[in-house]
Amino acid sequence: MVSLSRSRLEAGGVLLLFDAALAMLAWVILAPLLLTVSEPLVGLAYPFCFLLFLYALGLYRRETLIETRRALGRTVVAALLGGLLASALVLVVLGRTGETWAAYALSVPVFSLTAAFARLVLSTLRRRGAFRRRLLVVGAGERAFDLVVLLRREGGMLGYDLAFLHDPATMGAVAPRLEADPHCRIMPHGRNFLAAAQAFAADQIVVAPDERRGLPMEDLLACRIAGYPVREYQQFLEKEIRRVDMKRLEIAWLLYSDGFVFGPLDLWLKRALDIVVSATLLVLTGPFLLAAAIAVRMEDGGPALYRQARVTRGGRVFRILKLRTMRVDAEQHGAVWASAGDPRVTRFGAFLRRSRIDELPQLINILKGDMSFVGPRPERPEFVVDLAARLPLYAERHTVRAGLTGWAQVNYPYGASLDDARSKLSYDLYYVKNFSVLFDLLIILQTLRVVLWPGAAGAR
Repeated sequence: MVSLSRSRLEAGGVLLLFDAALAMLAWVILAPLLLTVSEPLVGLAYPFCFLLFLYALGLYRRETLIETRRALGRTVVAALLGGLLASALVLVVLGRTGETWAAYALSVPVFSLTAAFARLVLSTLRRRGAFRRRLLVVGAGERAFDLVVLLRREGGMLGYDLAFLHDPATMGAVAPRLEADPHCRIMPHGRNFLAAAQAFAADQIVVAPDERRGLPMEDLLACRIAGYPVREYQQFLEKEIRRVDMKRLEIAWLLYSDGFVFGPLDLWLKRALDIVVSATLLVLTGPFLLAAAIAVRMEDGGPALYRQARVTRGGRVFRILKLRTMRVDAEQHGAVWASAGDPRVTRFGAFLRRSRIDELPQLINILKGDMSFVGPRPERPEFVVDLAARLPLYAERHTVRAGLTGWAQVNYPYGASLDDARSKLSYDLYYVKNFSVLFDLLIILQTLRVVLWPGAAGAR
């Protein structure tokens, strides 16, 4: 049987455990030396809130795991925000202002240092070859080359060692770009699959030939029985890059794979989450929303709110609410996709878009049931008709309510073109296929990163 090795450990999960252990240990040792508060809430609130913001600010995402310097600055922000939230919780419960601020002053440098140390250790382990996965890929055609490109750009692991088993007689031609890649090793096609997996010390086998007829299924079964996980291309890639590959999408795979399950309890919990989160945010942001509405009105005398037809679950059209960010006559010649640097956007409207304040009135749409807090972004009916005709499975994104934020929004940068719509659809389909209330909570947390660093949405 194949034994678990360090190459199978995902860096993000290991780093989370390391952060938690260091933060708890440092807090348990240092807090009693400077503080007299001994309630369990103080001992747990600060490390917990710190870890919460580490996740919310994307400190376990691929780009920050690879770029240590990029991560260090965010760890300080996480310590500041986590300390503020923990202090607020402790202050409300205990009412001890002096000790609460002393705890905050201690938590920021302590947690910043523990997080920095954890990331330096991770960087050292990575340089020594940890957190890599050894994949034996069956096939070396264009599909296999696409696999290489996507893994290097978006893969869940920090690195991959790849070997390819290919028989031109049954699997088609070898992709020239893959054959020319010095980091891709093509093994003799005559080798037994199990022997090849053992010789390469593979962690996993991915079946990705361009032509599947004549594929030796008995050999693959022997690998599976011997303990090597065997995954089909789409199945493996979905879990690795956390989206659906639209380029090589196969309806049969979607039909027979797991997912698209919406139980009554899940739907009830999702609606409860929508109401609680939206009502809370509406109360907290009410003063800012009112001030922004007045500023919009004063800038050019036009209405503060903008109502527009959008599509939600089941293709139903509703009127979305937003703070107006464009000129009053922005669409006098018909519907046009918004774009980055759109000249129709007002000066104050540009600020509202960057800060996402213009989206806050949609909290009312969520409370009314037109939208959910998490889901695919609602598009205009004119665009939906066009995109559904040009993109396969586009209508399936309307299986759930449209959302204020979503999996596509926290992973893909702003864009307004057919290619952008196709890329966003790959994330929307993944969300619909893997829907859960826990997934919604994780997306809500990650939305904070996009609000603070709008350009980071597309970084993986």
